[in-house]
Amino acid sequence: MGTTITINASPRTLAGTGGARAVRTSGMVPGIVYGNKKDPEMIALEPRSLMAECMQPGFFSKLYSLSINGAQQEVLAKHVQFHPVTDRPLHVDFMRVSKGAKVHVFVPITFINEDKAPGIKRGGVLNIIHHNLELICPAQSIPEKLVVDLTGREINQTIHLEALALPEGVIAAHPDRDNTIATIVAPTVEEEKPAGAEGTEATPEAGATPASGGGSTPPAAS
Repeated sequence: MGTTITINASPRTLAGTGGARAVRTSGMVPGIVYGNKKDPEMIALEPRSLMAECMQPGFFSKLYSLSINGAQQEVLAKHVQFHPVTDRPLHVDFMRVSKGAKVHVFVPITFINEDKAPGIKRGGVLNIIHHNLELICPAQSIPEKLVVDLTGREINQTIHLEALALPEGVIAAHPDRDNTIATIVAPTVEEEKPAGAEGTEATPEAGATPASGGGSTPPAAS
C-alpha cells in the first residue's frame, strides 16, 4: 500500500436534486459519506482534484483520507456518477472504514515480462480472464496492484490464482470462481486454400461457339 492521499471536502446543507444542482452551479461536485455506524454526511468537493483521482487506475481500491473542515476520516470511493457527454464527475459516494476493518475491493492485475515468455515469443496469445481480482483485505493493507510474471510461460499454459503473491492477511473473495487468471493460447492459423481453388469456372476454348438453347442455327438461304 502506498501513501494515503488526502481529499479535501466541505460540508453542504441542501439535500436532494435541488441541493446537488446548486452545488454544481457553484462549481463544486456534490457527494456523500456514509458507513461505520455514523450518520451520512453531505459534502462538496473541488472538481479538478477529484477528476485527477478518478482517472487514476485503482480509484475504487485506494484508501483515501477525506478531510472535511480539517476533520479527517479514512474512506473508500464506492460510486461516481459521470456526465454522459463531458465525463465530468457529477456525484461521488464515499464509505467510511474503521481501522482494522476488512473490505471487499477489486484490485487491478498487471502482467509483466511478456518478452520473456517463450510461448508468446513463438506467436502465442495472452488470453486474460481477469483484469481485476476481488479481494478481502484489511482496509489499511489494500495492495495497489497484483503482478503476474510471465517469464518462462509456454503455449497452452494456464496461470492460476496461486501465481499471485497476495500480501499477508489478503485473500481472494471467490477463489473457486476466479481460479483461472489467464492462459497462453496457440496462435490462430487460417487454413490455406489449394492453389487454383478460386476462379475455377470453366471458360470456353478458343474458337468454340457457346451453345444456345433451341437447337442448331438453320443454313442461310441461297
